[in-house]
Amino acid sequence: MQSPPLGPPPAPQPPAARTGYPGFHHGVSLLHGWVPQVVAFVAVLLLVIAFARATRRWWVLWMPVCAVAGMVAAWAAWDFTDDQGLASDPAPVLLWACVGLTAAGLVAAVVGLRTGGWWQRIAAVLAVPVALLYTGVVLNQWVGYYPTVQAAWDALNADPLPHQVDADELPELRNTDVGTGRIVEVDIPEAGSDFRHRQEYVYLPPAWFAGDKPPALPTVMMIGGEFNTPADWVRSGQIMPAVDAFAAKNGGVTPVLVFVDSGGSFNNDTECVNGPRGNAADHLTKDVPGYLESEFGVAEDPAQWAVVGWSMGGTCAVDLAVMHPELFGTFVDIAGDLGPTSGTKEQTIKRLYGGNADAWAQFDPLTVMQRHGPYTGMVGVFDDLTAPKRGNGQQQGNGQQHPGQQPAGQQKMSFPGAPKVTEDQIGKGGRDGVQDTNEEGAAEQLCDEGRKVGIDCTVHTTVGGHTWQFAASAFTSTFPWLTARLGIPVPGLSS
Repeated sequence: MQSPPLGPPPAPQPPAARTGYPGFHHGVSLLHGWVPQVVAFVAVLLLVIAFARATRRWWVLWMPVCAVAGMVAAWAAWDFTDDQGLASDPAPVLLWACVGLTAAGLVAAVVGLRTGGWWQRIAAVLAVPVALLYTGVVLNQWVGYYPTVQAAWDALNADPLPHQVDADELPELRNTDVGTGRIVEVDIPEAGSDFRHRQEYVYLPPAWFAGDKPPALPTVMMIGGEFNTPADWVRSGQIMPAVDAFAAKNGGVTPVLVFVDSGGSFNNDTECVNGPRGNAADHLTKDVPGYLESEFGVAEDPAQWAVVGWSMGGTCAVDLAVMHPELFGTFVDIAGDLGPTSGTKEQTIKRLYGGNADAWAQFDPLTVMQRHGPYTGMVGVFDDLTAPKRGNGQQQGNGQQHPGQQPAGQQKMSFPGAPKVTEDQIGKGGRDGVQDTNEEGAAEQLCDEGRKVGIDCTVHTTVGGHTWQFAASAFTSTFPWLTARLGIPVPGLSS
């Protein structure tokens, strides 16, 4: 099979509006339905039994102690999350309530060992892990990390990904009709970065296997969120059914996808920069492209390379593209921030760059674009979101469905001149440098500055929550456009 024709890229167009998050209701859901409700009921029941002691001393002395412990724990959790800039959207109040109740339940279990009946003491001990479990359920509902019980089980057991094969099986599949693409785990050498990373994954579409040697297909680098594994786009995002369906309709021809490791460990927030937390930027720009080109024969032309990221990964996508136009000609930023963030600007400089303000400027996308000057052929899509509204018109922060919510896919109204978060507040309370309510957001600001230096970009904003379900929906809606943009003909998409 010869390489697919790779003509001039089509002009960028906004991805089609999304009307929901299909594909996340297979199996027992962890985001809605009976499992979260049962866990919540059991946790509340056990906590009520644990707290309901009959003695006056309990209510006068120990209940206030439990309440204070709960409030301190909830505040400490909120303050740590706020201080570290861990959230792109403010967490739901229910999460902090769960943290507080878990801590209060722990105190009740300890101080109540000598009071109450045996059944109360047992309930108090059981209440702690069940309340902790429900806290995890609420946290998962906030970010949509594990959509189903099966997805969580597969991740915890490190089960193989869909259609995953070993690298040594690839030669046997050469020049065959594989039906669907294959995912292979790879260990990319740290040739130019010295960045210790986990195993990464490469998706090879059916067209890669046809013929005596692989065609020089375009490549899309896929970057996940702040807390991540390289497999998150597949396990949490569950994007592969949509990719397989698109490949089947497009003669088996899609870009190669490489699911990279931007952190080195689950909780190492590098923001894809070089610094004390590791030279993540060097790994993604020096190690990965060369390896994909040598091992899988992908195209070397930067016009046929794109970088796609979600949340922190969206920030990375913009940053890597504007810093390295010689590597990437296209980027898709899904709900990213204004720039690499780990708290306030001062905290970010200390945590990500070891106190080096010049390094901060080298990785700040607005500064990079201004210093670089005109770009040629760079195209980007910003897929942003705004929080759904309650029935009274107030913004929701957790992305769950509420009465009066606008339908997903509705365009956000932008208000020029809306108040922006001050520089010293960036990263605090889930702020990304601008307020993401119904005001001009980070996506608009980045795109506006990008247009000034020749970057052809569009902004598409959807009402929804900052969850993996939004990320997956945004990617699958953008994927046909992205495929055509990288030079692969897609029926129905004109240039």
